[in-house]
Amino acid sequence: MSRPRILLTRRWPAAVEARLAERYDVTLNEGDQPLDLDTLAAAMREYDALCPTVTDKVPASVIATPGARVRIIGNYGAGFEHIDLEAARAAGITVTNTPDVLTDATADIAMLLMLMATRRAGEGERELRAGRWTGWRPTHMLGQSLAGKTLGLVGYGRIARAMAERAKAFGMTIAYHSRTPAADMPEEAYYPTLAGLAEVVDILSLHAPGGAETRHMVDAALLMRMKPHAVLVNTGRGTLIDEPALAEALAAGTIAAAGLDVFEREPNVPSALIALPNVVLLPHLGSATIETRTAMGMKVADNLDRFFDGEPPLDRIA
Repeated sequence: MSRPRILLTRRWPAAVEARLAERYDVTLNEGDQPLDLDTLAAAMREYDALCPTVTDKVPASVIATPGARVRIIGNYGAGFEHIDLEAARAAGITVTNTPDVLTDATADIAMLLMLMATRRAGEGERELRAGRWTGWRPTHMLGQSLAGKTLGLVGYGRIARAMAERAKAFGMTIAYHSRTPAADMPEEAYYPTLAGLAEVVDILSLHAPGGAETRHMVDAALLMRMKPHAVLVNTGRGTLIDEPALAEALAAGTIAAAGLDVFEREPNVPSALIALPNVVLLPHLGSATIETRTAMGMKVADNLDRFFDGEPPLDRIA
C-alpha cells in the first residue's frame, strides 16, 4: 500500500523530518527558499498533505486548485491568518496548527526585547562593535529600570500570561486589555479599551492575533497617547503596527523605544526603522529554540498520524 505523500514547504528540524520519513513519502524543500503560489498550487494536485509555515500564503486560489489531491494542511505554527480557512472548509480540506508548544520561547523573546529596549542594549553593542566606546562614565547610555514599572499586555492569552509571570519577577505591575476580563486577574488590572491601557503603562506588549480587526491597532493616534518614556514590544503579528507611524514616533521622541520581532511584510523591514537607534529588531525569533521548533514539528506529525489513521486531529482549526 502506497504511503501518503506530504510536502514540507521549508526545512524542519532533523528529528521531525526523520520521524515523518518513517511513515510518509516526504518531499523536502532542499533549498529552503519560499515557494511561490504556482508551486503551491501544483503541490495541491500532487500531494496528500501540504505542510506550510506561518510565512507561506495559502489563499483560496491555491486551495481551490482544480483536481486538488491534498486532504489536510498541517500548518507549522500557531498562527493561521495566512491560510484561507473558509476556502479549506468549502473544499473539505482539514487544517491543523501547533498551539501551546511555543508559549515559553515567545514569552522569553518578549522579555528579551523589553530588556534590550529599556536598557539600550542594542545601541550599546553597536557602539562597542564600531569602536566608538570610550569607557565607563556616569551618564553614558542611561536606560530605564523595570522595577516599579507597569507592563501593559494587549491580549491575555498563553504567551501574555507567561510574560506577565516573568515580569512580576522584575517587580513590575501588570495591566491588560482583552475582549473580556480574566477571572484570575484583579479587576483594576483590566482596561476595556486599548487607548485606555496605552495611556497608563510604561511598556506596551502586543500579543493579539492578526487579521483585519487588529490591523494597525497601533497607529499614530495610539502612539500619541503613550508616555514619552514608554516602550513598545511586538512578538504578536507584524500587521498590528502601522510601521511608518511607529518610525515617525520613535524619531520624534513620542515614545522612547521599541522592540520588534515581527513585521508586516517579512522579510522586508522598513528602512526608516532600520535607521533608528532606539528600536531593537529581531528576525522573527519568537519560537526559535531547538526544543520549541522540534515540538512544533512533532505536533504536525501527531496531527497527520491521527488524520491518516482515520481519527480526528487534536489541533484542527478547519
